[in-house]
Amino acid sequence: MAGDGEAGRHQEVGHKSLLQSDALYQYILETSVYPREPEAMKELRELTAKHPWNIMTTSADEGQFLNMLLKLINAKNTMEIGVYTGYSLLATALALPEDGKILAMDINKENYELGLPVIQKAGVAHKIDFREGPALPVLDQMIEDGKYHGSFDFIFVDADKDNYINYHKRLIDLVKVGGLIGYDNTLWNGSVVAPPDAPMRKYVRYYRDFVLELNKALAADPRIEICMLPVGDGITLCRRIS
Repeated sequence: MAGDGEAGRHQEVGHKSLLQSDALYQYILETSVYPREPEAMKELRELTAKHPWNIMTTSADEGQFLNMLLKLINAKNTMEIGVYTGYSLLATALALPEDGKILAMDINKENYELGLPVIQKAGVAHKIDFREGPALPVLDQMIEDGKYHGSFDFIFVDADKDNYINYHKRLIDLVKVGGLIGYDNTLWNGSVVAPPDAPMRKYVRYYRDFVLELNKALAADPRIEICMLPVGDGITLCRRIS
């Protein structure tokens, strides 16, 4: 049941599954994801599907995974770098306790404001501290302040791939020992195993080397344990151990 090239790929908006069988991915969505998807997340997913950049959104199955993961680790203080319309942010906010906090950063507030009414309606907007602009200066300031070291239970990164290494250098100080960092898109449309001359979209080719560099660096970092999962476009979980 393998897909027959681009024409046979799944038509779900924002579809990023690396599964070769589109029918199998649809089965996962219809059996496990959609029946349990909170109404607010469904509304935000459908709203985002109408946006011209909808490929940037977190997939529904990954949203479900993040929501459960956060509950399993009893996360309370989290960070998200790269928000877009806020689907993964909403998944996080719904999983956190009433007094949970998310520091959310994105260079585009306009996209975040598209999803904000849905987040407000869900009653979780008070958990979110949104900052517009590049994340690196904010992270540098936090490290300089000193009081944020080891203060985050979970950090999710779905932003500019060319800065993932720079984020990691800083985030490893900000996440607590035993806490998790999740890097999204670490299988990058499957391009990580494609030959250099393989046809691929320009943006996929541009960021591919940065993703490969990150994956190599994470595998060699003794401060973390890692697990790369083929959920969505690939997510690598890093558990800080020292």
